[in-house]
Amino acid sequence: MIVRPRPSAWQLFFILRGSVVPHIAPQILLAALLGFAVAIGQRYYPVFFPSFTIVPFSLIGLAFSIFLGFRNSASYERYWEGRKLWGQLVIDTRSLARQALTLMGPSGKEPSGTTETAEARAMAQVMIRKLIAFTYALKHHLRGTDAATDLAKLWPSDDAATPLGRSNVPDAVLLSLSTDLRQCRDRQWVSDQLLRAMDERLTSLATVLAACERIRNTPLPFAYTLLLHRTAYLYCFLLPFGLVETIGLMTPLVVAIVSYTFFGLDALGDDIEEPFGDLPNDLPLDALSRAIEINLREAMGERDLPPPLAPVDFCLM
Repeated sequence: MIVRPRPSAWQLFFILRGSVVPHIAPQILLAALLGFAVAIGQRYYPVFFPSFTIVPFSLIGLAFSIFLGFRNSASYERYWEGRKLWGQLVIDTRSLARQALTLMGPSGKEPSGTTETAEARAMAQVMIRKLIAFTYALKHHLRGTDAATDLAKLWPSDDAATPLGRSNVPDAVLLSLSTDLRQCRDRQWVSDQLLRAMDERLTSLATVLAACERIRNTPLPFAYTLLLHRTAYLYCFLLPFGLVETIGLMTPLVVAIVSYTFFGLDALGDDIEEPFGDLPNDLPLDALSRAIEINLREAMGERDLPPPLAPVDFCLM
């Protein structure tokens, strides 16, 4: 995700970091060169470079703009839904950590500070570390990367039910958390009301996982994307023939501007259609995961905390 101060109007013309210009520069250049060739050819060899009326291009451009707007709206909806799901993840992990640290315990059977109270506190910390592990496992699951390094630092060494090697690592972490919650119930460290509340939070985490998988595994229909790609190329490469008679040698400039708009919107829709990737305009899952880790470890009273991730070259990953 691009994070930077609002640039001035002059700076906006020269910013490349986070822009789609590097990706679409070849298409813009090709369209401009074609426009230049048509302008020169129509000026000196009109027989071989015919011109057309601009009316059909106006109608096609209007229709294409509407369809392109629909596609970008659908892509942004996926992006924003992904961000809301990770916002829900922040809420659920903080709430579960608070419930585990402040409400789990022997229910007043023994004085504070006894062995059972210490065991309940240790179990709460184990569950919180598994919540952090779930966050990192979800990030790696969505990006298709290996979660072994992050989970090795967080998973209890005495817990043999490691989720590594499972086809769905974050779901395996949730299963382990549910098992821990059942043990707390068996030892009467949670009341029926607290058990229900904590289980609802685990269910909410499972909902976040499933919804993120739905976004990742269900792209926009390929035929729809293919139609827009083809229309963008055909429109921008035929546009010089509709403009050359009206604006002459200005044709390459106008074609380049129109190509930048259409190719840029098309490329931007491709970028944000998959919001969990590692492109500059994707969601900053690394930073969100680190923020959750800091919050939960601080709740346990730890002081040796990792620093929040900062943008590198205005890009927060």
